[in-house]
Amino acid sequence: MITKAVVEDASELNVLVNSAYRGDSSRQGWTTEADLLDGTRIDANGIAELIQTPGTTLLKYIEEDKILGCVELKKNEGKLYLGMLTVRPTLQGKGIGKELLNAAEGEAKRQGCSSIYMSVISVRKELIDWYMRHGYTLTGERKPFAFTDPRFGQPKMKLEFVVLEKKLKK
Repeated sequence: MITKAVVEDASELNVLVNSAYRGDSSRQGWTTEADLLDGTRIDANGIAELIQTPGTTLLKYIEEDKILGCVELKKNEGKLYLGMLTVRPTLQGKGIGKELLNAAEGEAKRQGCSSIYMSVISVRKELIDWYMRHGYTLTGERKPFAFTDPRFGQPKMKLEFVVLEKKLKK
C-alpha cells in the first residue's frame, strides 16, 4: 500500500533512507552511494521538515505495518521533482521502486504537472539506466554537487548531477 507519510513516520523513514543509501547496510542493494559519499543521507528532522513543507509530498510504501520504501515529490513550475526514491536494500529488484514511480506519476497528473524530473549523481550508471528503462530521458543538463549541509553526506570524490525527465501523457 502506498500512502502519504506523516511526521510520526520521520524516524522510521530516516532509518530506511540511510540504510539504502549509505554505510554497509546499503551494499545489500544495488542503489548504494557508500563508495561515493560518507555520512548520512538525511536525518529525522530533515524528513519531518520535508513532510511539513507546502508543495512537497513524501509517499511511503507499507507492507505489514513496516515502511519498505518512499519517494519525495515536490511541485515546481508545473513539473514534479522526484527525489529520495528509496527501497529497503534487501527488497530491491522486487518491484517496489516501480510501484513508487507509478504512484509518483499518478500524483504528478493529479497536480496537473506536465512531467517528472530528477537529478541523479552522474556516475550512478545502473540507476540512470533503470530510470531510462522506465521512460526517463537525460535532458543534457548537469548540476554541481554543491551540498554543504552534512546531512547530505561528504563526497569522497568530485561529483555532479545529471537531470532526467519524463513527459507525462495527458
